[in-house]
Amino acid sequence: MLKYTRTIGLLLLISTNYLHGQEIEPLFEYWQYFSDHSNALYKHLAGIAFQQLEKRKETIGQLKTEADWMSRQAEVRQKLDEIIGGFPERSPLNPEITGVIQGNGFRAEKVIYESLPGFYVTAALFIPDNLKGKAPAVLYCSGHTFESFRSKVYQHMIINLVKKGCIVLAFDPIGQGERLQYLDDDGVISIFRTPTHEHSYPGGQCFLTGNSLAGYMIWDGIRGIDYLLTRPEVDPERLAITGRSGGGTQSAYIAAFDPRIKVTAPECYITGFEYLFKSIGPQDAEQNFPGFLYKGLDLADLLEVRMPKPAMIISTTNDFFSIQGARETFLEVKSAYETMGNPEHIIMSEDDAGHETTRKNREALYAFLKKHLGFSGNTEDMEVSLFDPGDLQISSTGQIIPERDGETIFTLNKKEVLRYLDNLTERRQEQTVNFPGFREDVIRYTGYVSPEEDLSVLFSGRIIKPGHVVEKYLIPGSGDYFLPLLILKPIVKNTGKTIVVFNPEGKNAEITGDSLCLFLVKKGFNVVIPDVAGFGELGPGYLRGDAYMEHTSYNQWFGGILTGKSLTGIRMEDMKRITDFLKNEFGYTRENLYAIAREVMASDLLHFTTVSDGFDRVALIKPLVSFKEMLENKTYHPKYIQSAVPGCIRRYDLPDLTAALAPKKVLLIDVCDQKGDIIQDTFLNEDIRIIKKAFDKGNNNRNFQLKYSANLSLEELFDKWME
Repeated sequence: MLKYTRTIGLLLLISTNYLHGQEIEPLFEYWQYFSDHSNALYKHLAGIAFQQLEKRKETIGQLKTEADWMSRQAEVRQKLDEIIGGFPERSPLNPEITGVIQGNGFRAEKVIYESLPGFYVTAALFIPDNLKGKAPAVLYCSGHTFESFRSKVYQHMIINLVKKGCIVLAFDPIGQGERLQYLDDDGVISIFRTPTHEHSYPGGQCFLTGNSLAGYMIWDGIRGIDYLLTRPEVDPERLAITGRSGGGTQSAYIAAFDPRIKVTAPECYITGFEYLFKSIGPQDAEQNFPGFLYKGLDLADLLEVRMPKPAMIISTTNDFFSIQGARETFLEVKSAYETMGNPEHIIMSEDDAGHETTRKNREALYAFLKKHLGFSGNTEDMEVSLFDPGDLQISSTGQIIPERDGETIFTLNKKEVLRYLDNLTERRQEQTVNFPGFREDVIRYTGYVSPEEDLSVLFSGRIIKPGHVVEKYLIPGSGDYFLPLLILKPIVKNTGKTIVVFNPEGKNAEITGDSLCLFLVKKGFNVVIPDVAGFGELGPGYLRGDAYMEHTSYNQWFGGILTGKSLTGIRMEDMKRITDFLKNEFGYTRENLYAIAREVMASDLLHFTTVSDGFDRVALIKPLVSFKEMLENKTYHPKYIQSAVPGCIRRYDLPDLTAALAPKKVLLIDVCDQKGDIIQDTFLNEDIRIIKKAFDKGNNNRNFQLKYSANLSLEELFDKWME
């Protein structure tokens, strides 16, 4: 089917240009037959996700009995535990009440507790007046707003629940309310424009470490339940959780891991990943579990793993979380509950609205909670008096982290990083390069699969330029897309050697201005300039997502995390196809094939050289010195995320990949730190010393070069490397 689709595309290219009599400009988008080519990477990721989801559907379709579903539940619990990696041991909550304010018929206690030592959670406990005996309790999770539970829409529901007889604990999620992680110089507001960025920026570091922001946020909620159970007013048998949007995410996730919660009611979140990929794409960091789809899971599993406990899906028909996905998930979960013998324990409320709460949905929630928690109040949505947000300030300064010198996601994750780096240092002492299982580690963490050779290549034209010829090719990529590729061949002097140049700005950026490629072709080299998935004509695509920072879509990267297929792994497969094409089409061998990669693509190329001996020598221009730099420093440039490999720091880092190139000729130009700034004292850098040690070991130190471009010409930078 894939080749058939490609063939149609090639025919369209040929016929379109013939009919219109156009000469396609060789340097800019010369393969316009595929109008959606800039979305190739995202659509390839989506295709992988759809295959994984289809396999899950087949599995679910085979579950016929209660015993089948109980077995499935056990399997899902095990997979969720593997994904999270377990939770820490419970430490003292050290709860404090910093103040009490009186409302109409209830009081709100201002609470601080520690979900981890030094990791402070700010919250408010709303308690009805004149309680008689123990009352049901609700853990309320806030969506993505900096005000958190203090916002009018969340206060309205919280106070309604309290007036109906429920105790409600509302807490600030990480990066919201009084728990901002990235404060401006005044220590008042976030340097980011949305809580989504407060989540995804450190969430990227968590994923790179092999952890997840979801794990920390779930643990905050579990410890919130722990706190509720310390209160004598709370009935431990009548616990519920709810929240809207990002709070809906937290509600579904926390309930899936905490069996003490009797009722869960996520609002404006539950859908299916098939429809997420077909619409808004993966959302911010805490909404994505590593390998979730790869392990055969979907959002329905978060409800099914809790059966037969009561659950409610609250949705709206014009939400950006697909209503079709919500309906299909509900039908699957309802069928499972029916098999388990408790169909009345799962319901869905739906209203015609956007991404918002509605009176109809609120009253449906109240009725569901009343049925299963047994509170005394009515189910009518009442007009209530709200607190001014400032009245619900918990800490004395309004931001708990600087006030208590508290932990952040960055500092907690860094402790994990240091542990892995200690292990990595030990491995390096035992063996300088090529650790046992090194290649297997790279394959496992990137998701790389060596592609089969595909000879359905299109030669799309030749242009004569002064001193050289430009040939244009389209070669099959890793997914249902083609890799556009230029080959510049010198007309007079030809060394017979070929240099492949990878540029994240795309091939067009390589042939304009003071071009390195034109310099190389004048030196007699054949120069190959491809675009690979996500870059040049093959990116970045329309999907920016809600976590788009510095022209980088974290959401696309999260798609790779969900599917177990890193973006680097996909580009490695593209590189393999390129080298196969060059060897098959022109008879090039490793000895006469060199590679240059710029900036973030240096990581992709280094990973590729570990799994394929495709290039005789390698040059990296402005490469990131190490992933360690991204993890040991609080701030980093988001561009490095797109070529970062989740979890790899547990087994290797970029210096190890570079060291493994010894004794080949390796040139590093303008090595950069995690912010993209050139490291001036490069030889003093610990990561560079790791590389140098590997080259010194076999007396190959002359094959490793470090240079700066500030005061050197192109010829001076590359002369020894090209010899």
